[in-house]
Amino acid sequence: MSYGGPQWPQQPQDPYQQDPYGQSRPYTADTPDWSALAEASEKRTRRRRLLLAGGAVLATGLVGTVIAAAIVSTNKKDDDGENIAGTVSGAPELPTDTAKPQPSFSSVAPPPPPNPMDFISSAQKDKAPLSAESLFPGKKLTVGDRVYKKGATASTTDCAAAAEDGLGAILDRHGCRRVIRATYERDGVAITVGVAVFDTKAVALQAKDDARGGVTPLAGSGVGGFCQAQTVCLRRANAIGRYAYFTQAGFTSGKKVTKSDAAVFRTSDDLGTFAFNQIYARGRAQASAAATAPSQ
Repeated sequence: MSYGGPQWPQQPQDPYQQDPYGQSRPYTADTPDWSALAEASEKRTRRRRLLLAGGAVLATGLVGTVIAAAIVSTNKKDDDGENIAGTVSGAPELPTDTAKPQPSFSSVAPPPPPNPMDFISSAQKDKAPLSAESLFPGKKLTVGDRVYKKGATASTTDCAAAAEDGLGAILDRHGCRRVIRATYERDGVAITVGVAVFDTKAVALQAKDDARGGVTPLAGSGVGGFCQAQTVCLRRANAIGRYAYFTQAGFTSGKKVTKSDAAVFRTSDDLGTFAFNQIYARGRAQASAAATAPSQ
């Protein structure tokens, strides 16, 4: 609103409210005393510096005390008079060789097991008991589905008396020590097995090669006579070690044996194999006993 006449120009608002003429207004009670505040701040700074300096001195003193105490402790000795410091280290010392121990083996090879043939090839080593029962045990022999009844057995040192048709003379000539016989029968076919004992393998083999005639058939114990005169029977000879063994098989009826009589040949095969196995088993038993016997 205007009242007429000249008007003063409008001034912008100033935080400190200068008057229209540009002169500053004096300080009022609400204005801070900047000089006093600066002086107080300076005093606080000096006090803080003094406290920090004192703390540093105190800390230095404490560290020195701890170090001194540690030195004194490490110089003390234990109850046995040993210096503890000598047993303390920063890290455990590992052994230079950490490899696991290796098993050791003897460089000497063990001796080979005894050979059963060594024991049945010479009278010097063949010392096990020998009898008709040890060679031909039991009352019957079973081979597969075939069962043979055992008849009579016999053992004699008169080798010629246990042989016929020239075999006795051959046995005597080669130094036969003993003949052990046994008879078996099945379905009308009978067989006598005779084992002749010699001193060495070479002599037994020679007796087998020279053989003619056959072992004398042994009747009795439920088996009738067989392979009598005026008949034909199957005779065989073989040897193992210092033993020669002979078989004679035929019909209990007296019938002559022909090449087509498979039952007779099968009986001869079965009992010949049985005799071989029994003699070899004798050597195996002695070899096993020698292997487990304590060394002298």
